[in-house]
Amino acid sequence: MLVVMQSHATDEQVRSVCDKIESLGLKAHPIPGAGRTAIGITGNNGAVDLGILESLPGVVECIPVTKPYKLVSLDVKSDPTIVRIPTPSGDVLVGGEHLAMTAGPCAVETEEQCLAIAQQLKPTGVRLFRGGAYKPRTSPYSFQGLGLPGLKILAQVRKHYGFGIVTEAIDNESLDLVEEWADVIQIGARNMQNFSLLKRAGRAKKPVLLKRGMSATLDEFLMAAEYVMSEGNYKRHALRTRRPHLLRFFPQHPRPGRRARRKKRSHLPILVDPSHGTGKRHKVLPLSRAAVAVGCDGLLVEVHHQPEKALSDGMQSILPTEFAELLSEIKQIAQVLHRRVN
Repeated sequence: MLVVMQSHATDEQVRSVCDKIESLGLKAHPIPGAGRTAIGITGNNGAVDLGILESLPGVVECIPVTKPYKLVSLDVKSDPTIVRIPTPSGDVLVGGEHLAMTAGPCAVETEEQCLAIAQQLKPTGVRLFRGGAYKPRTSPYSFQGLGLPGLKILAQVRKHYGFGIVTEAIDNESLDLVEEWADVIQIGARNMQNFSLLKRAGRAKKPVLLKRGMSATLDEFLMAAEYVMSEGNYKRHALRTRRPHLLRFFPQHPRPGRRARRKKRSHLPILVDPSHGTGKRHKVLPLSRAAVAVGCDGLLVEVHHQPEKALSDGMQSILPTEFAELLSEIKQIAQVLHRRVN
């Protein structure tokens, strides 16, 4: 169920409607939009008495939501959500007109390694630094990440170079630490349906970047996002995909001169991971260009200054000089689409 408020509805009227919804034993999710606030309702197993809600001051109408995912759908919020990521060098915006770039190594290996990569990335203008302190691996004998020491290394990257930090949490314990030390909490592909972890992420006060599972359907992906948003983190959420074929979900606008970015299913911003999506260094730049051209809201690119020595994913990591070239090309494509690169 969706309660649509009047464009001039006051904060007090929105709170009053939310209080009424809660008094019915349901959960209210106010989601501000560009023109008006909508209030999503979850927890109802049957029909809700529309007359009770439609008679409240400030309410325009109540609309049933038929999709299994409520809060992430375009039925609840037709305009794109813009996620704001605070960083030492200023806020980074993701979504709408804003295209966000994130770069860094697959894994945090040493302080020297991360600071060297950050130093070479800084002149490009990229403002988000990615790096895994926790690395869930297929083999128990592969490098598993440094854990808390890795998070402290990422904090040094933030301190010295002003980057916002994006890193993955693999369980509730690590999520507590990632929330403390990082700026964006990533939930990886292997945990896309770890529902207790998704709920914990939904209670976090940091933006959440949810990665699509390797065999997940689009509906399953959006339902995983629903878990996060249902806990209250519906202002700070973004989706990430590693799959090149997901580009078909970014339809071009039929009229020239208009933004090619309307998504078919969700108002949440979507980022593409061309490194995991291809697994090959020479394919990262072509997929990145394609992803931006068809309307993604950002890229997460693996960059390593010595990829041949990387402890994980060196074969798909590009050099800092290649990233600078990529960023130059992305800015040209974004300009054609009337978008801005953070």
